[in-house]
Amino acid sequence: MSEPHDAVDVIRAKRDGGRLSDAQVDWVVDAYTRGVVADEQMSALAMAILLNGMDRAEIARWTHAMIRTGERMDFSGLSRPTADKHSTGGVGDKITLPLAPLVAACGVAVPQPVGARARAHRRHPRQARVGARLAGGAVERGDAASGSTTSAR
Repeated sequence: MSEPHDAVDVIRAKRDGGRLSDAQVDWVVDAYTRGVVADEQMSALAMAILLNGMDRAEIARWTHAMIRTGERMDFSGLSRPTADKHSTGGVGDKITLPLAPLVAACGVAVPQPVGARARAHRRHPRQARVGARLAGGAVERGDAASGSTTSAR
């Protein structure tokens, strides 16, 4: 199967201070999750982005491209406002455990899906390798505390 873009060309464009096209952003994010773009190539692109930045349009496109690689959940059936406190889990997440209950106490639904990472891993093996290196999310860590439970009652 022929790819519409080449990782080296995308890296070079950003390394040289250029702007990534929508098509390049869409492709590199999708190709990385499919394993077409190697970890080393994505690292080189990340370095180029760090050094040269991205404009607002590139950032917005990158964000949407990442969203399209995963599963989107629909909470429109809830009868109250809904807020997302997203966390990648793992080391350093110190705010989810106190923030989610505080916001919920104000009447806002704050869904904290457990196991979403595992569902994504079945579709994206590369994300499984990355996620396997991290500890569980805040909700999973709550269940690890002696005598506690995070299940719905």
